[in-house]
Amino acid sequence: MNVIVVGVGFLGSGLAERLSRQGFEVTVVDRDRAALDALSPSFTGKKVCGVGFDRSVLEEAGIMRASALVSCMGSDEANIVVAHVARSMFRVPRVIARLHDLSKAETYRRLDIQTISPNDWGISRICELLTYQQLDGVYDIGSGDVRLVRADIPALLDGSTVRELTAIGEVQIVGISRNNETFIPTQGTVLANGDIIYAAVTSSASRKFKQMLGIGE
Repeated sequence: MNVIVVGVGFLGSGLAERLSRQGFEVTVVDRDRAALDALSPSFTGKKVCGVGFDRSVLEEAGIMRASALVSCMGSDEANIVVAHVARSMFRVPRVIARLHDLSKAETYRRLDIQTISPNDWGISRICELLTYQQLDGVYDIGSGDVRLVRADIPALLDGSTVRELTAIGEVQIVGISRNNETFIPTQGTVLANGDIIYAAVTSSASRKFKQMLGIGE
């Protein structure tokens, strides 16, 4: 996948470097040469110095063959222009724009541009952490007969596997958060103290799941 990242501030540089490490073909665009030079030496992508919404700059960045473009500059107005140009003029399949002011979300939606708001995500995540319980319901599925719940892995279960916390038809581990990364495990995935697990649990198996985790009533 060929990805263009416009704007290499804290968010843009972190995104570009991670995508590069994951094997994506990444091109970064910024008008500040110093910002481009500040990228990690491990960054293997292309650097283009110029204004992100300038057509010639985007063409130099390879937008004609880009699979995706992410605009994450400090200005909503600049991001919307870049995203709109990428979407309407160059027909880039996937366009994402950073959004600072949530009141402008409707403008992006009308232009069929996906947005990401780190501030909004951060607020939601902090609230989630503040209200987190040892075993916490996340979402009721359908009629409520199945719930998505999250729980800490206690020290007692350090080194156990997902298989040991699975009950066919009753409990299924569907996700694990570890070191700020979330992934879908296999039955053989080894659990570690401090992991947060997400499990689909039938209402009738709630007590069983607590017993498996060693959580008292």
